[in-house]
Amino acid sequence: MTFRVTEQQILTGRLHASAQVPDADSLATLPPYIDAFLAHLRLLVGVPFHNLVPDARLLPAESIRFFYLDRSWTDRLVDGAIAVGQIGTRELAHAQAHLPGVQKLVDDSESLVRDLQRRRITDYVQAKTAPGRPRVVADAVTGFLLRSGLVSGWPHMEVRAFRARAPLTLLRLERLSPGVMIALFRGVPDRVELEEPHHGVQFGVDGDSPAYRVFLRSNTGEQVPSREHPGTRDVPLRAGGKNVVHVSALRDRLHRAAGTIRQTGPAAFAISVLNPPFQQPFQGAGAAPPPVKVSVAGRVLDDALFTRLRLTIGGSHG
Repeated sequence: MTFRVTEQQILTGRLHASAQVPDADSLATLPPYIDAFLAHLRLLVGVPFHNLVPDARLLPAESIRFFYLDRSWTDRLVDGAIAVGQIGTRELAHAQAHLPGVQKLVDDSESLVRDLQRRRITDYVQAKTAPGRPRVVADAVTGFLLRSGLVSGWPHMEVRAFRARAPLTLLRLERLSPGVMIALFRGVPDRVELEEPHHGVQFGVDGDSPAYRVFLRSNTGEQVPSREHPGTRDVPLRAGGKNVVHVSALRDRLHRAAGTIRQTGPAAFAISVLNPPFQQPFQGAGAAPPPVKVSVAGRVLDDALFTRLRLTIGGSHG
């Protein structure tokens, strides 16, 4: 006859054991679902919006706010989640002993959160232990909150971040509401691009009525540099004031432009009036981030800080 060891029996055995579980023991590691849950917390998944933006005036309509993610704050968030099982000094000592290992584990799991959300991963353990997968260490995490009609108008908007022209890893991209989006990147970007989704080929002209223009393009679709006002031609309109493009006259103007695609048929004309997706770049110096880690326990145990705090409290009651 065989007996199956239940979780209750395992817990009972641990409560009666006097020594800490060794790091190499399987019981000392986090179950995969807890590991994934804590990684989601580190990227603010599930954190109420009023804890991110306490006042609506901090994120007005048609605005974007860039920020650094405070690693100390998110570590305390993980501590709070783990503290649910700390019902005494024994559990507290166990959590403190294994906290550095938990932080390293969650650091490595952050890069899988986006794939989990998009259901690209079916086996979390297999994905995390896949051969050749680089182990990720803690790094600065930055991001932005966007409140705009673009969020609902472009539900599949492309978001990219770069540092010295090298792309940064996108850790999270999610709509928090119909008009609010959050994005998180690993590293500090010096350029962020928001781009209209590539849902299909679009044709059109630029400008406002009645001063429409079209950009000159080569046979590969690239814009042609020109000494004239940035390589454009005015778009002729038909008579009647209804903003109807005079296509044949526009074709003749494009045909006479030097260095552009020869107007030999509809394909060449289509390239000339190709309207690529709109792109909104944000560019800056990418200043150095604040310290990634702050040891709260170290600050609490600082004798000088404790003395100053005691004198301050004592003086306020004196």
